[in-house]
Amino acid sequence: MAYHAPVEEMKFLLDQVLGAARLAGTERFSEATDETVEAILTEAAKLSEEVIAPLNRGGDLHPARLENGVVRTSPGFADGYRAIATGGWVGISADPEFGGMGLPMTMTTAVNEMLTSACMALGLCPLLTQGQIEALEHHGSDEIKATYLPKLISGEWTGTMNLTEPQAGSDVGALKAKAERNGDGTYAISGQKIFISWADHDFGGNVCHLVLARLPDGVEGTKGISLFLVPKFLPDGDGLGAQNSLKVISLEHKMGIHGSPTAVMDFDGATGWLVGEEHDGMAAMFTMMNNARLGVGVQGLGIAEGAYQHALAYAKERKQGRGMRDETGTILDHADVRRMLLTMKALTAGARAICLDTAFSTDMARAGQGAEWAARAAFLTPIAKAFSTDIGSEVAELGVQVHGGMGFIEETGAAQYVRDVRVTSIYEGTNGIQALDLVGRKLKDDGVAAQALQGEIMETIKAAHSVDGEMSMALAMALGSLTETTGWMTKAAMNDRAAGSVGYLHAWGLVLSGHYLLKSALVSDDANRMALARFFAMNILPQVQGLTAAARRGDKDLYAIPAEAF
Repeated sequence: MAYHAPVEEMKFLLDQVLGAARLAGTERFSEATDETVEAILTEAAKLSEEVIAPLNRGGDLHPARLENGVVRTSPGFADGYRAIATGGWVGISADPEFGGMGLPMTMTTAVNEMLTSACMALGLCPLLTQGQIEALEHHGSDEIKATYLPKLISGEWTGTMNLTEPQAGSDVGALKAKAERNGDGTYAISGQKIFISWADHDFGGNVCHLVLARLPDGVEGTKGISLFLVPKFLPDGDGLGAQNSLKVISLEHKMGIHGSPTAVMDFDGATGWLVGEEHDGMAAMFTMMNNARLGVGVQGLGIAEGAYQHALAYAKERKQGRGMRDETGTILDHADVRRMLLTMKALTAGARAICLDTAFSTDMARAGQGAEWAARAAFLTPIAKAFSTDIGSEVAELGVQVHGGMGFIEETGAAQYVRDVRVTSIYEGTNGIQALDLVGRKLKDDGVAAQALQGEIMETIKAAHSVDGEMSMALAMALGSLTETTGWMTKAAMNDRAAGSVGYLHAWGLVLSGHYLLKSALVSDDANRMALARFFAMNILPQVQGLTAAARRGDKDLYAIPAEAF
């Protein structure tokens, strides 16, 4: 099945729902005109559809492999990556001073959705580099910026992040990697890191690792960790010098994204340069991680879109039985198939709006449009990451179900979406950690940012009241439950919040989705948009009451059974 990038849907959301044209009115993003946005989306769609999508199946069937210490990538991946790099797609939002386009993160978000839908395994490589670029822009020394940023932005060099160790996953502070001062401004980095995506490849150029390690005088825990830039090859003028003292020990055999090499890395006194301040590495790394969290949410969205298109194409062709309303003679006539496809379509649309709104809010904050935009972006980020990846898995599984028995057969390609998307709920902070972030850090303002979003949703409800009272009431009821739970969360003990955090976050995703879908219907004369919004409001949105009721139960039910009785 050929992938078709949803350019018109993206443009509609940006123009009519989010009002992203406001970015062009800021000094920072004055070049993000309608013409530029149109050109970016059109060209990215062409790249994704014609060059990247044909590589997806081959990457699954012929994974990256390690041969004599060299990582060999899947067939066609090197050419596909060069097309991404030479087209300037890595540095869309990067600083023009170092060769970037300087365009809004909103544009990068839309492009990354297309690349993920086309081939998530390959699209992950530039995504990681983009995160490293942002970390170096904010925390790198002038020398590091001058040496690395032009190469990373051009795509000549690629970037990774090295956090995880066998004993230190989500608990980063338990890491054992060490750093020693060399006395010449460089550091010697030693230790092993695991789960390193795109740790090496055969694309040429350099691979630049951001590595968390502890100096001898670093205290225990996260406050004693420093961040270092450790390249595969030591820079030598404008070229590459000697290979550094690091290597790929092995590649993981994974459930999905087979074309993306995930490595165990060994650093043996490798030369590195400090990024940020000593013992303050987490601040610098979080810059990259926050960038990556939105990016991973977009991966969930991208897979959802790909799985939906795949399932819809199959449903339009597959003849099996007869539906009660025999319109097409295919399984699209069957009520339950309609239910599944509408669920897939609505959830995907909601996730897209959440991700684009998160990026747009980030851009408005960076453009100096007020602190409320930064608070809005911060609040939306864990929702964008966790909700979008959760629905990515849900939509991909529904895609298999639409295919019936053929969905369980690998040749149809439906199962690959399920396998590829599954990791997105885990890496860059599990979705449970995102939920803890939402009820912890993001509610430290006593719910001010949450209340601002709730106010926006209420405006949509009011606007819809005279158009479709039943639908506006459904959203109002869901919002009421969410608002009550937000108030409860701001007063509850932390472990009580934690117990209900996942349901609370998912409720936010559903209410926001209902808001965006309804707003889309109100600003359009397309009856199909109204029908989709109504399906969501009547069939999916009622889940919010159950989710929020459970969230307000606290932790008492979770600890009623003693640990030894499990």
